Order: sequence, then C-alpha cells, then structure tokens
Amino acid sequence: MAEAADIQGTAPAPVRRRWLRRAIVMLTGTPVLAALVYAPAPAAQATENAATAASAVDVQLDTLTPSAPVKGDTLTISGTVTNNSRETITEAHVGLRVGPVLNDRDAIGDAAEQTGYRSGSDPAEIDGAFAAKLSALPAKNSQPFTLKIPVDKLGLDKDGVYQIGVSVSGESESRPTEQVLGIQRTVLPWQPETAAKRAQLSYVWPLISRVHLTAETGSDELQTPVFEDDSLADELRPGGRLEQMVSLGKDLPITWVIDPDLLYTVDAMTKGYRIRVPGGKPVPGKNKAVAEHWLSALETAVQGKKVVALPFADPDLASLAHRGKDVSGTLGQLRPATDKAKQAVETVLHVTPSTDFSWPVDGAVDPSIVNVATSAGAHNVLTRSDSFQENAGLGHVPSAARPIGAGATAVVADARLSTAFEGDMLTAGTSVLAVQQFLAQSLVLNQQGTDEQRSFVVAPQRMPSSSQVQTMASALRGLQPGRWSQPQDLEAAAAAKPDPGAATQVPGAGQYPEGLRKQELPLSAFEKIRTTQSTLDHFKVILSAPDRVEIPFGNTTNREMSASWRGRPEEAALYRDGVQQYLIGLTEQVQLVPKSDATLSGHSATIPVTIQNSLVQDVRGLVLRLKSANPTRLMFGEDGEAEKEVNVQAEHSQTLKFNANATASGPVEVTAQLYTRDGVPYGKERRFTVEATEITPTVMLVIAGGVLLLVVAGIKMYASRKRVAARAAAEESTQQSDETPDTGPQSTSGSGTGETVDR
Repeated sequence: MAEAADIQGTAPAPVRRRWLRRAIVMLTGTPVLAALVYAPAPAAQATENAATAASAVDVQLDTLTPSAPVKGDTLTISGTVTNNSRETITEAHVGLRVGPVLNDRDAIGDAAEQTGYRSGSDPAEIDGAFAAKLSALPAKNSQPFTLKIPVDKLGLDKDGVYQIGVSVSGESESRPTEQVLGIQRTVLPWQPETAAKRAQLSYVWPLISRVHLTAETGSDELQTPVFEDDSLADELRPGGRLEQMVSLGKDLPITWVIDPDLLYTVDAMTKGYRIRVPGGKPVPGKNKAVAEHWLSALETAVQGKKVVALPFADPDLASLAHRGKDVSGTLGQLRPATDKAKQAVETVLHVTPSTDFSWPVDGAVDPSIVNVATSAGAHNVLTRSDSFQENAGLGHVPSAARPIGAGATAVVADARLSTAFEGDMLTAGTSVLAVQQFLAQSLVLNQQGTDEQRSFVVAPQRMPSSSQVQTMASALRGLQPGRWSQPQDLEAAAAAKPDPGAATQVPGAGQYPEGLRKQELPLSAFEKIRTTQSTLDHFKVILSAPDRVEIPFGNTTNREMSASWRGRPEEAALYRDGVQQYLIGLTEQVQLVPKSDATLSGHSATIPVTIQNSLVQDVRGLVLRLKSANPTRLMFGEDGEAEKEVNVQAEHSQTLKFNANATASGPVEVTAQLYTRDGVPYGKERRFTVEATEITPTVMLVIAGGVLLLVVAGIKMYASRKRVAARAAAEESTQQSDETPDTGPQSTSGSGTGETVDR
C-alpha cells in the first residue's frame, strides 16, 4: 500500500531504504568484497564526478511564496548561495527544476532527505529566462538570489505534490564547462481549486512552561509567592516564546491547550512576587507589568476559541503509571489537579475550559498510562500515530478518534504533522523546508482513497521555541485558504465518527519507547512526595488558618510530578528537596523551648514547660505530655504522665505548669513531647532531669525544734539588751542630780512680822 509507513507492523519506507543503503555501504567497505569490485564504468564515474561538483555550492532557501500557489500566481523564491570550494565560480546562475508528482507520504519524506544533484534523474531546468544570474563568486563567499516565475510556466498538471529543486550551475578553473554545483530540494503542493472533500484539521496550540514557583510564600496577608528565578519574564516579554504563542495564535484556527499552573504563576506575578537568591533573602521581582500585559493579551486571544485545560501542572502520566502508582496516595493527586485546572482557567481567563483531555508525553501510551489518564476524569487521551499504530491493509490514515473501551477515546494525532517542526527552525532555510513538508503531507492525507471525510489532529512539541512557533504559524497560514482542509477544534475531533477499520487496541507495555521510559520520574521521587505530603497533613491540623500552607504546598505537590522535569533529573531532585526542607523549617517554628534541669523539694511542686510559636498564625490542637522515667520516685498524675492542651497565639509563647509529686529522693529523667490531637508526635521531644528530695516527719520536727530554739534565743537576747539599756538610763539620771549646786534658805525683814519665804 502507498501508506505502508502508517500501517502497524510495517517499517516506514524511508527507514527500509536507509537500512538498505547502510547495508550496501557496509558490504562494499569489507576488504574481501572490495577486492571483487570492478573499476567504475565511465557512466558511473561521470555520475560520481557530477555529485562531487554538486557539493561545491550550498543553496539555502530563505523564502518561498506563496507556499501553496494557485493559477495566476507568481512563485517567488529567494535565498543565498555559498561557495564552499577553493576556486572562484564564474558564469553562474540559479535555476528552478520541477519534478513529477509525488504519489505518497513516503515519497515526500524521501524528497526531503535527498542531497546533491543526480544527473539523469533530476529534471532539467525550466525556461532559462527565469534564471537568476550571479556575478563571479569567490571561494568561501556568499551571494543572494531571487527567482520570480509565473506558476503557469512550472508545468504543473494534476493536483498533488511536486518536488522542486533550486540549483546553481557554473564554471571554475578545474571545471571549465558548465556543471551543476549545488542544489536544494523541497516540495510544492498544488491544489488550485477547492477539493470536493476536505479534511478537518485540529491544531493543538500548547501554552505550557516549566515549573517556576517554589513552595515558599511571604508572611504577609497576600502570601507573596517566591519564584525560583525570573526566567519566565523572558518568555512573556515581546519576542519571547510565550509572547509569540499568544500574539501569533490569536489569529490562527487553533485549540488552546493550557497548563493552568502557567496561568496561576503569571497571575501571581501580576500581584507582586519575589525571586529566590542563593544564600540570601528573596528580592522583589521587577516584571509585574510584563506579566499583566501578557495575561491581558491572552484573555483577549482566547475569547470565542476552544480552550482545553490539562490537569494542574501538567502531570507526567507515564511516570505516574509506571512508577508512582506503587506509592500510596500518589494517584489521589490527579482528580484534585483536574478540579483546580477548571477553576484556574475560569478565574484568570474568564472562559470555561474543557477538562476532558489528558496528554501523555509525546503521545506515547500503554494500558497503564490510559488507566491513569482516565482516572483523572479525562475521557479523551491525546496520543500519537507512532505509538497508536494502524492495522495493516487499511490503505489510508483514519480519523483521529478511536474508541478504546470503558467510555474512553484515544485521539490519535498524526505523527508526521506533529513532529514537522521539532528541529532547529532558527534559520530561514530550515523553516521554509519544514513549512513546505507540512503543507505537502496534509494535502496528500486528504487525497488518500476514501470517500469519508476525516478528522486529523496535530499535537506539536509541548514547549516550542520562538522560531518553532513562528514556523508553525507560517504553516497554518498556508492552510488558511482551505482548499484541501478546514479547521476543527479538538473537542469536535474527539467526538467525530470513528473509522470502522481503525485500530482500537491500546499498545502493550512492551511497545512503550525505552528512551521515554528512561526520562521518567524515579520511584524515589514519589516516595519523597509522599513523605512531604505526610508532613503537611500532620502540620496543617494544628493551624488556625491551614489554607495558608495547604494551598501552596498542594500546588507544589502537583508541580513535583510535572512532565516539565523530563530531561532534568538533577533539577527535579533539588526542587523536591527544597520543598521538603522548607516545610520542615515551618514545622520547627512551633517547638518546645529547651529546659534546664530542676530540683524538687517536698512532696509536690510545679514544673513549667514553654512552647514557642514563631508562625504568623495561631496554633491549636496540640497536646503537651510530660512523662516520668521513674514513676515510683516522681509522678505526674496517677500513672507517671500528664498532658495539657496547647493553644499559642501567633509569634508568642505559652508556659504550661505541671504538678509533680515526689515519693522518694533522687534524680528522675522527664520527657516532654508535643502531639497532635490524633496522637501523632509533633516536633522534637525535650528531656530534662528533676532532682527529687524526700521530706520525713522526724526531719520536720528537728527543723521545727531548731526554729523554736532560734526564737527563744532571740527573745532572751532582746530582754537582756532591754535591761542593760534601762540600767544605763538610770545611772545617767543620778549623775546629773549630783552635779547641781546647793545655795540654802535666805531671810528677809519686813513690817516686823519675821515671815520666812522659799524661792
């Protein structure tokens, strides 16, 4: 069949031919056989010389317009020729050669692989009047050219794909006669009138980026996010990869396939963000305006278009199916990821997306991948024809939709169209050739022998570069006249009537590409994710506002399983380690303050223990337990243990006092440990020693007697001192009386009475 390359169980024709060529080279290179090879015949030698001459000049095509001409058009081809030889080329010109119609997709692919001029098989130049003359071309120099040729001079007859060649002919000192010195081949689709039956084409336009957000957020009310770096801004600004996706995609007939985490991340930038700095505190990001402009442009671009939202953070379904499903709780992350996807798109873009699609990496599937994909709630699995191959003998490429049981549909993208722009598209020449191949392949698809209208899907690489995006847009613009295809959204393609002869058997596990399997997340990655999730579950139950950690860490868990980690195992491991370390750091902000040893005198006393909360929210739901290592000597409560509920305000501490009873003297080790309400230990335990001393009644009597004696002695000392003070006061009074002079009585005469008077 003409489409052998598309039939399951048969090797593509280019592969068979390449294998045959390699086998011939190996055989002719064997010394034993080489001795049997005859000297080249003159005709063969001439062909070899012509091939050598044809490699002297490199021809690059910079433009080819229109890429799919119609009657009355003028074909314009511009480019550059470069002299790779050591001689100056003279009398040179650039001409166009038009070959016969290429009948199938294999022939079109072969045309792209051919290099060098083939004398006798390559067609002659068309009318020399349309050739471009070149001036003398010195060695290692380049010169531009332009060909303008009316389409009616090309000799195009029936509809189909024609191989064309742009060749350089000229002379040099060692080649004094005109020879073909270089040639560049491509293909030209020719369908001047609209076909009676046109294929319906769905083109996936992926808005996906790698993970940029960390689990870390600020302590402010908005929880300002912290980014790994500021590289996302480079993708969003004018000329960047994601900016090109939006600015070019808005005018194209495409289906937007979006990772909602990208929307969430860019939206976070518009509210203010910070950038992680190695060894320092995060610094403010400076590209808020860039994010706002991109998000506004995207919101405008998607209005009226079909939008498909992948599960949040674009999980690696194959890694989950092959490694993650063996780790408990992992698959439970998928359904919430789908729910978050719908909410993110509606909130940020104000459109309702379809969440009924999953997209394994490179469209490679096996039964376990399909099961995981559908467990996320998606009934449509976007796969690719190099994985989901066709039944032999079908004779044409069937429509994309294939029922695979249990209400699920495999939407099989065409592999050749989907991989058409995976190469380096930085040079104009490479881009032109890729566009022409894409258009030619799509035309031949529509011409295949079937009366049924078919639906085809193109699912390109997840994160195309800027140059690849531009090339994809050029190819879609080439299809816009709609002469052999018409646009269709992805949801309609999935719902289209299946071809009854199409394959519906999901490839077995042994057919999954080994190269892709080696890129999957390891089992250890999912084990670490589970450990982090368990830590989070125990942490959030003690918080008064658990959403402040549950939402950012829940999103980060999805990011840890993202398909964007493919090919970056070291970076993925560092990211997972960073998430876990940051979470542990948060849990350690609630801790028991280290306590020094204590001494307990008497039968009972209180022991204080302090809990510190350095978080910006209140802590509740914790229980503090004290346990005596020797309850016969030191007891808390009735069984050697005591516990109290802990409630600590944000950025505060709380001290709890526990009653302790000593029954014997000696040191006793005490353990303090926090627990969640469900009995799970929280944080580090603290140990300290209590020195217990037993106090008996006899000792108390001795102490009381001693105290009484001290009191009596004090009273005696007081009384003695008082008597001494009184005696001293009396003696002092007597001494003062003795020192006063005695004058005696005195008489005075008056009126003869003789009366005596005392003074």
